[in-house]
Amino acid sequence: MKRREFIAILGGAAAGLPLTVRAQSAMPVVGYIGSGLPDDQVNLVNATRRGLKEAGYTEGQNISIEFRWAEGHYDRLPAMAAENIEFS
Repeated sequence: MKRREFIAILGGAAAGLPLTVRAQSAMPVVGYIGSGLPDDQVNLVNATRRGLKEAGYTEGQNISIEFRWAEGHYDRLPAMAAENIEFS
C-alpha cells in the first residue's frame, strides 16, 4: 500500500466523519468513515460528493473515495481512522 498524507475534513461527527486525503499518486483519495450503515447515510455521502464537486473534484476523474462503515459500533471509529492515517 502506498503511503498517504491525510488532511482531515471534519463534519457531522454523529453521522459520519469524512476524511480528505492526498495520495502520493496523481489522484487524491478521500477516506469516508461513516458511523452507521451505508443505506442509512446516502444523503450524507451525496452531500460529501456535491461538496467535493463544488471544490472542483469529481469522483473517478480527479479524486477517489474509499468508504468504511462502523455500522453503529462507535467504538470502532478511532481504530478505523488510525488504520487510514500514516504519519511520515
